[in-house]
Formats: sequence, C-alpha cells, structure tokens
Amino acid sequence: MTELATRAALPVAHATRVVRRERHGSSSPVVVECADGMWFTKLRGAAQGVPTLIAELIVAELAERLSLSTPARSLVELPADIPSDDVNDELRQLLDASVGTNLGFALLESARNLTRPEAEKVPLEVAVSVLWLDMLVQNLDRTPANPNIMVRRGTYWLIDHGATLPFQHDWSSVREESAQRPYDVAGHLFGFAAPVLSLAHELLAPRLTREVITDSISVVPDAFLSVFGGDAARRRAMYGAFLWKRLQWMSGMLGPASPRN
Repeated sequence: MTELATRAALPVAHATRVVRRERHGSSSPVVVECADGMWFTKLRGAAQGVPTLIAELIVAELAERLSLSTPARSLVELPADIPSDDVNDELRQLLDASVGTNLGFALLESARNLTRPEAEKVPLEVAVSVLWLDMLVQNLDRTPANPNIMVRRGTYWLIDHGATLPFQHDWSSVREESAQRPYDVAGHLFGFAAPVLSLAHELLAPRLTREVITDSISVVPDAFLSVFGGDAARRRAMYGAFLWKRLQWMSGMLGPASPRN
C-alpha cells in the first residue's frame, strides 16, 4: 500500500460524563468528557442510526484525501448509565440506546457557521472540490440554506455528512444503475463552481484510486457494520464497489479524465 493510502486505525476514547446535548439538527449529538478531553459525539441510537455514522466516517476520510478539512475523529465508547449533566428523560433514553461504540469529533473551538455571503467568496479551488466530493457521495445536504461548513482561523471545515451515501439505507434495492443517480449541482451551495467541475475532476479523480477508497472505508469499525449482519469485510467491499462505480460514472459525465487503478 502506498504512503498516500496508508491510514491508521481510529483512536478510541471512553466517555465518563455527558456534558450537554446539542439541540440543533436531527442527529441529537452530545458533548462528552473522556480522559483525553471533550468530544462532540454523534450517537448510534439517534435518528437514522448507525448508517449515518458510517457515512460520516467514510466521507470525512475521502474529504481529507482531497485536502479538504474535517474535524479529527475518534470512536467513543459509551458505558451504560453514564452520568449526564443534562438531566432529561428523552436524552437518557437516547443514551441508553447508544451504549457501545459511537463517533466523536474534535470540538472546533471558536468556529462559526459559514454565512451565505461568505460562501460566494470561498476560493474557487475549495468550492469546486467540495462540490465534486458531494457529487461523488450524493450529498443533498449542503445548500445555501444549510451550508454544513464551519470557518475557523481562515480554514473551511466540512461537517455533517450523515445524509450522504443514501444507498446504504436499502441495500436490497442497489443495482448497477444506482451509482448513476443524477446530482443536483444547481441546488448545491457551490453550484457557481459547476463550470469548472470537469477541470476539477481531472485533478481530483486520480487521487481517489481504488486502493485509497478501500483504505478510507477500512476505518469503519466492525461494531458499526454489524447492524447490517453478515461479514464486515464483505460489507466494506460493497461500499468500495459502489463508490468506484460512482467515480467511473462521473468520469463519463465530466470529461476525458479516467480514475486510475
């Protein structure tokens, strides 16, 4: 495996206390205290469940291969009956449903949400890279009304990828043509970058070799993939096959560049 593709396993943090619940969005994340600090944690028992955590992991890994910034990640082990400073019956039920392995993100202290006027001033290279990635992973959740980008010290941080990879919510309906699903470029936050998508594809597609895609998926723990049943390695291969086919479809749509093996 090349140096570029090599990826260490995610660290594991053990939660000792829930500090607070973040009350925005549908994923009901919490901030938890661990021995190594605080983690913004998305819970396996929330909303769409574990598949959203899988999507978060895979897309963050792919983003970083494209030199896009995402918060550092850790698996967060949540024990039964964990103490919580946020006393709420609904939250307690959610915590009880999330005992085990969850997904934590580093807190982006002093970060703020990207505003609509700011989005128009994002460097074109960054904007088109985000648009291209979202096309690959079928992200319909990065719009002018909901950028899912934070700004901190001049860096744009991509967040909230739980709605990507929609095919995983119904594997039985996945067909060859599923990877060819059209993408609404015009409705994207960075739709203005569409005229240079083909050029971006020439630069970005070669960076996501089949090996790199496989390695990006390898960080997904068996504890997440077990919700589908069957062999975890085979399930990882299924994600890889879909993304590879999607990338090949994009090559046909966006120009002469072809991803290399």
